[in-house]
Amino acid sequence: MGTESDFNGDGLRDTAIADPEATVGGAEQAGLVRVVLAGGKGVFEISEAMPDMIAKPERGDRFGYALAAYDADADGCTDLVVGAPYEDVSKDGTTLPDAGAVYVIHGTSAGIGPGSKVDSYTQAGLDPEAVNEAYDWFGYALAAGKTSSDKPYLAVGVPGENIGDTADAGGVHYLQGSVRSRVTQSSPGVPGEPEAHDRFGYALSGTSRYLAVGAPGEAIGEETFAGAVAVFNHTIADGVPTALAGLDQDQPGVAGAAETGDGFGSAVSLVSYRPAGASSETDAMLAIGTPAEDIGDVADAGSVEVLQIAASGAYTEINAIDRSTADVEGAPVAGDFLGQRVALANMSPGAVGTAGTMRLAASAPGHDAGTATEAGAVQVFPALGPVGTGDRILTRGDGVLPGPAGKRDYAGMGLMGTSADLYVGVPYSKSGDEPRGVVYVVPWKNIFSGGTEPVRAYEPGAGGIPDAGRAFGAVLR
Repeated sequence: MGTESDFNGDGLRDTAIADPEATVGGAEQAGLVRVVLAGGKGVFEISEAMPDMIAKPERGDRFGYALAAYDADADGCTDLVVGAPYEDVSKDGTTLPDAGAVYVIHGTSAGIGPGSKVDSYTQAGLDPEAVNEAYDWFGYALAAGKTSSDKPYLAVGVPGENIGDTADAGGVHYLQGSVRSRVTQSSPGVPGEPEAHDRFGYALSGTSRYLAVGAPGEAIGEETFAGAVAVFNHTIADGVPTALAGLDQDQPGVAGAAETGDGFGSAVSLVSYRPAGASSETDAMLAIGTPAEDIGDVADAGSVEVLQIAASGAYTEINAIDRSTADVEGAPVAGDFLGQRVALANMSPGAVGTAGTMRLAASAPGHDAGTATEAGAVQVFPALGPVGTGDRILTRGDGVLPGPAGKRDYAGMGLMGTSADLYVGVPYSKSGDEPRGVVYVVPWKNIFSGGTEPVRAYEPGAGGIPDAGRAFGAVLR
């Protein structure tokens, strides 16, 4: 998941909650982020209305569509990275729609927001050899953290990037210290080749040793939009991170079969993993969501795969999960889209990983809860061992997530796991008939060990959070 978020450097975990559909300064869907400091130390609003931004709030920018966090300047305060992939950018007097922008807002001991230093980037501003173009979606996905050699890194997905005449092949901008590079499927060692609509960089996740890049539009043979994932380490070779593995559902050792429209790699999550016999977290576990996977004759039921990634690039499939898997709760349902979001968590960082400490959450935003159609659900599993032992479907009002479930709430579209808690965003939770959003913070022990600790809730109009929201909780960090 990258660096824990501590924006004021007090040793407590803070929470950044995006509402990319919020109205700002009268501009609908301009987007904003609210940062809630732990310990009741304040709520800060971040948007393009702040000083030092390269742009102002405009309709449809969707500032906050992606978030990441890392200590870019090594001052002990985490810095927040915000993607606005639908930002229009000017070039030589011409407006380039949806070219995209990224902002790094620096944390301080007093908090984060107005008054913070802001680094603002377009694609060309980040890399002088790059060109701003319409519909690149620069900032659609983000990953950030610190490498095992203590160097800060940032990866920015640009899934709409054209490679030559190849539309939407995609790419990733990667920063590590003073190194700035652009990674595409034509870069040295990267698996695959640029093809139309691959959308390489659509999803990103990183640890101190590894980076995963989703390309859900990748064609596998004749199967278009089947999807693929590339895995890298942070060692720079030939100017780019070193490619370790290319994964798709036609690869040996990967369950399933590549089929048109599966979207393998629509979501990815990496977490550091120490295998038995190792002295440290040399490996990673990787979860890959395939939300449009058909299960038998059930269309778009969805699935998730969990693999172990070794330093050599060797991969081992740990689990292939769908609701037809033995002993897994529920049954495949058309349009559930299990795996639309995935989140791995290690409850005992640094220790040898076990079925009791390695956890997986996967959202199914199309899940019906009783009569509430598309209320959404999050299904939680042990990431190691038999997934049907202890898995659980969480819906609002089930005794774990507060409720009630509502029609088209799409619970789980915001999803994040830490060592202690599962964060579930319900971005279209209603206040009256209008979407507002809410975020629940559920201790893992409540889910798997019968714990009864309070479930925290962040919502507009409570706890110092302004009483306004449109899709609050769509993205979390």
